[in-house]
Amino acid sequence: MDPTVIAGLLLLGIGASFLGSLFGIGGGILYIPFLTIVFGLSPSEAAAISLIGILATSAGSGAFYAEHGISNVRLGLFLEIGTTIGAIIGAFIAGYMEDWILSLFFVIFMLFNAARMAFGHGKDRGYEGDTDHEFVINDPKTGKVYGYDLERKVAGTAVCVVAGLYSSMTGVGGGVIKVPTMNSIMGVPMRAATATSSYMIGITAFSGSVIYLINGTIMLDYAAFIALGSFLGMLLGTRISAHLDTSAIKKYFSVVLLGSALSIVLDLMGVL
Repeated sequence: MDPTVIAGLLLLGIGASFLGSLFGIGGGILYIPFLTIVFGLSPSEAAAISLIGILATSAGSGAFYAEHGISNVRLGLFLEIGTTIGAIIGAFIAGYMEDWILSLFFVIFMLFNAARMAFGHGKDRGYEGDTDHEFVINDPKTGKVYGYDLERKVAGTAVCVVAGLYSSMTGVGGGVIKVPTMNSIMGVPMRAATATSSYMIGITAFSGSVIYLINGTIMLDYAAFIALGSFLGMLLGTRISAHLDTSAIKKYFSVVLLGSALSIVLDLMGVL
């Protein structure tokens, strides 16, 4: 393989995994366009390698956040059930519903939550020092323990079901939907929401990557360097996240949501 291609794959893996582990979004919003436009891969090849990168990111960041008491594993597993149900429904109705309808819904959803996060809505940390709550989080930035309870569980689960449906039909979704759902709708502190999303996306990525591996779609040489870069980016992202204030994470994440909404609009227009 050309050394330039190797260097490009490593840099892509590092950059996408850095953002993915920092914000719990996986990195697919960078993997797909770069692999198809810059590296000239087909959409299916790019999707397969993207899943490998996401899996490598999630395996490392998910373990790191769980070990440090930041992610909510129980909530993540519960919401993944809803996401999976939605994905199954989406697979059945994909031929009967226009993609642009769901795309428009999620563009509005992302823009709305980007505005909320940018202007300070949603929960930042939880209740300081109060462990008499349903869940607790250890904040590495402050070194303190914060308690919190889940709010609007039915609404949050419903959005994850629709998110799974949308992801199944269009290939877009993941953390850019789950993080604002947990934070703005369910009242999960921002740091716990991003950490939990990092854990969740690994489950989805593993399922999809197994199918691609069986079908022989994964380009192993490309995937190897993407995985290596993703591991390095994960190490950087998880360490930096520990030093960021939750209010800063929310504001940065609002920019990610704006970029995701823009990418969906460009895809609908046929630009991407």
